[in-house]
Amino acid sequence: MESLSLLELNALVRDTLEAGLPDEYWVRAELSEVRANSTGHCYVEFIQKSERGNGLLAKARGIIWANVYHLLKAYFEASTGQAFAAGIKVLVKVSVNFHELYGYSLVVSEIDPTYTLGDLAERRRKILLQLQQEGVLDLNKELEIPMLPQRIAVISSKTAAGFGDFCDQLRRNANGFYFRVELFPALMQGDRLEASVLHALDCINARIDDFDVVAIIRGGGATSELADFDSYLLASACAQFPLPIITGIGHERDDTVLDMVAHTRVKTPTAAAELLIQYMVDAAEALATLKNKLYTGVKQLLKEKNNKLAMLTKAIPAGAVRCLSEQKVALQALKGLLGFAVQHRLTAQKHQLSLWAQKIDDAAPEKLLARGYTITLKEGRIVKSLAALEVGDVLETLWADGKVKSEIRNIEKQKEEA
Repeated sequence: MESLSLLELNALVRDTLEAGLPDEYWVRAELSEVRANSTGHCYVEFIQKSERGNGLLAKARGIIWANVYHLLKAYFEASTGQAFAAGIKVLVKVSVNFHELYGYSLVVSEIDPTYTLGDLAERRRKILLQLQQEGVLDLNKELEIPMLPQRIAVISSKTAAGFGDFCDQLRRNANGFYFRVELFPALMQGDRLEASVLHALDCINARIDDFDVVAIIRGGGATSELADFDSYLLASACAQFPLPIITGIGHERDDTVLDMVAHTRVKTPTAAAELLIQYMVDAAEALATLKNKLYTGVKQLLKEKNNKLAMLTKAIPAGAVRCLSEQKVALQALKGLLGFAVQHRLTAQKHQLSLWAQKIDDAAPEKLLARGYTITLKEGRIVKSLAALEVGDVLETLWADGKVKSEIRNIEKQKEEA
């Protein structure tokens, strides 16, 4: 029986593969491992996952020789702003290689960054769509930055040059505005960025009343590191944060998902500081405008009041004469009315007195006697009742034409009816 050694079999496999797959092929795959060694070569692992789950459908080992890797990595990261690292999808040009000792592998010669860009854009689109469907995409943008944003919570690396630039810009502002800055340290790159920034946000939220705004800044660093900010959890937390968030984490042409949900996006930490200073400048200018309006308004009001006072001062003499003339006429009218009223009153009283005098005159004893009545006197007093008389009393009776004296001998009183 003929047999082959393992080396001979592997050599046969190599020859067969090289003969059957002599060309280079563009392959779509995801990087699950990227590892560069000290010689400059880069070893990767390509995988393909199921579209309906995370199950692996295929896996292959790949290698990028040092001379290719140096150029390929720089070109890819400059084009995509994404690190050439595990977790991204790539379109690479490969040749099939089989080594008797190391086995099957794919040798990478080229990469198409546009494919990765499309995948990154799709990933960002899906995150933004999810935030929009949840109704939180624009929540932070709807907040209002205070007129005087002086209390600033900063999320950044403690040693980042950008944080120093941010503080220096605020401290050296030309108007001398005061800002209180407190740093909440966080990692601004790498796979721990998401958890680190979320922790910093939690710390700020615990002291929410101490701050006016939050600034998330990143000083320098590779553009490829910006993809770490394309995180759903981070974007969702920032979109729903109760304070306005200002981001200054990338270059002018780079927009991360975090930038898209933040209240305001600027390109650098220095620009973030300038934005806050401008808010203070705008507030100072608004205050100066109000001051000028107040001064002008008060001045105009005083002028109008002085003019009115002058007019009133000039009108006082004429007004006084007119008032006195009117009062004199009114007084004359009242005088005439008073005379008429007094005369009318006197006439009425005179008539009343005449009536009373007539009544008194009619009631005089002489009038009564002239009508045939008599008046009986006892001891000079009129007798009004028999009860005042006794037998033997001497009475004096008066008539109109004289008087008679008499003595009572008998008194007959009228009997009371039963």
